[in-house]
This record gives sequence, C-alpha cells and structure tokens, in this order.
Amino acid sequence: MTSASLDMLEESLVKKIEIMKAICEENARQKEILSDPENVDFDEFDKTLDTKGEYIDQLDSLDEGFQSLFDRVKEEIGENKELYAEQIKRMQVLIHDITDLSASIEAEEHRNKRLAEQYFSTARHNMNRSKQTSAAAFNYYRNMTNFKDIPPQFLDKKN
Repeated sequence: MTSASLDMLEESLVKKIEIMKAICEENARQKEILSDPENVDFDEFDKTLDTKGEYIDQLDSLDEGFQSLFDRVKEEIGENKELYAEQIKRMQVLIHDITDLSASIEAEEHRNKRLAEQYFSTARHNMNRSKQTSAAAFNYYRNMTNFKDIPPQFLDKKN
C-alpha cells in the first residue's frame, strides 16, 4: 500500500513539473507579446493569462491531493525509511526540480510584469499626448469660429 502511495506521490510530482514547464512556455509567449509595445495583441495576451490560470488551478489541485496522500502515509514512511529509500531519493530530486522551476517562473513573472508596466506607461503617455493634441485642436477651432466677423482694424488718422 505505502509503495503504491509513494508511486502516486512521485507521479503527482512529475505532473507538477510538466505543468510548470507549460507555465514557462506561456510566460515566454507573454514576453514575446509584450516585447513589441507598438503591436500588442490583447486577445493573445488574455489567452495566455487564461491558460496560466487553468494551469495554476491544476497545480493547486495536485498540491491538495499530494498533501492529503502524504499525510496518510507520512508515519509509515518515517518508520521505514530504509525500505523506501530509493523512491524517497527520486522524489527529493523531483522536489528539487520543482523548486528550481518555481524560482524560474517567479523571475519570468517579474520580468513580464515590468514589460507590462512599461507598455501601460507608454500607452498612458500616448493617450495623454493625444488628449492634449485634441484639446489644442478643439480650442483652435473654437477660437476661429468666434472670430467670424472681425471688423476692420485699420484707422486712418490723417484727417
């Protein structure tokens, strides 16, 4: 029973690594989308966010299942470590890989956040500039319409 449970725990860790690699791929897509601020495809960006959300939900589900199964076999494993040493060692390697992937994903997320902030800052600046240009054009138009009938300004003082 415990050996089968350890196999299930190991399988859960392998699935978690696969999902985390898929998240890394989505982060790379996000970087590609955000790297050209002039041609950001919002539909693609939203799609990557939705996909990552699904992956995160899967990770949460795997973590909950892993924890509940581990809690059931923890005592047995603790009492008989030498019987399960090989499986424990494989799981430790997988957990190390997961830790490395987590750090990598976190760094990618920070990088993408900075790219998004830069994009939105540039877009906000462009909108403000456009707003100011529109306001200046409107003011010019309004001023010009008010000066339709300007009386002659030249006075002859020779009389």
